Amino acid sequence: MHWLSARFQVIIGVCLLCFSTMPIVIKNRYEKWKDYSENTFHTLSLSFIDLLSVTLIALGGLFKLQQWPGADLMILIGGIFLGITFFLWNQVFKTIVIKQKETEIKLQNTYIELKETHEAIRDSITYAKRIQSAILPPEKLVKEYLKESLILYKPKDVVAGDFYWMESVAPTGKNKEPMVLFAAADCTGHGVPGAMVSVVCNNALNRSVRENGLTAPGEILTKTRDIVIQEFEKSEEDVKDGMDIALCGLDGMKLQYAGAHNPLWIIRNGKIIETKANKQPIGQFDNPEPYTTHSFDLEKRDSIYIFSDGYVDQFGGEKGKKFKSRAFRELLLSIQDKTMEDQKTIIDEAFETWKGSLEQIDDVCVIGVRV
Repeated sequence: MHWLSARFQVIIGVCLLCFSTMPIVIKNRYEKWKDYSENTFHTLSLSFIDLLSVTLIALGGLFKLQQWPGADLMILIGGIFLGITFFLWNQVFKTIVIKQKETEIKLQNTYIELKETHEAIRDSITYAKRIQSAILPPEKLVKEYLKESLILYKPKDVVAGDFYWMESVAPTGKNKEPMVLFAAADCTGHGVPGAMVSVVCNNALNRSVRENGLTAPGEILTKTRDIVIQEFEKSEEDVKDGMDIALCGLDGMKLQYAGAHNPLWIIRNGKIIETKANKQPIGQFDNPEPYTTHSFDLEKRDSIYIFSDGYVDQFGGEKGKKFKSRAFRELLLSIQDKTMEDQKTIIDEAFETWKGSLEQIDDVCVIGVRV
């Protein structure tokens, strides 16, 4: 009885293997390899023959154990089918290897193409930086006309939407020194788009002064706006780009200022005298008005500051908040005993410390002049 019970268990086990476990194994094999075959029917057929061959071999073994007829034939046929599927699966695996190699080659070629494209774009941006640098007044020229001055210029990207501008005007009246016009400008956007707008706006400032002979900051900005709008109107698209700017004219101890959104700060005797700008950009605007020219009689040791919004809008600190104008005021007031060169270093270090590991969100341009 014990012998019969063991044989019965073997029969049940073989049946379970053939009719329940093996179909699951074959199904998993099909699901695994079907995507690597050009013909899914081919893969399904191989999986079915696998099932049939294993089933025949298992049943043949069972028949042989029971000494039933046909056992050897079943084992033989199952073995032949198994050999055939082994050969055919080998062909599938070879196809997989070939496809993997083809994929690797395609990925390598794509990488090379992307690398070449990246290098071409980088070279173009580098060349654009050279062009933009050419329109910025060189430090030697700045120091020639504004001896005690600082310019902190920190583009967010390789090229910038912010720029600084300077132009000297022939002396008038009793003055022997030329009038110096200088500005901190913030064009729409940053990076390459901002840089392209900055070239248009820089050219408009030059034309306003050189071709139209204007020296009053308000008149210069009004004319600059007209030129910028005219340039962008040539486009078939509705271009609303432009710039915010603070423009100063320094003539001895007299200062004139006009601004589009960006204010003027004069520090005198430990206090900040703020003059706000017109609330309209250099560009398209509903109901535009002429820009206002503000005039000041400066005192010895007055410090003048104009800037774009990139510095005060930078996120940072322990809570990741904006630096804000109040903190910038306090910083400038605290360094009035320093030279302009030292001030530039302190302002730059304060910015980097505040920013920490966070990304710089915008271009930065700060100009300071002491008289």
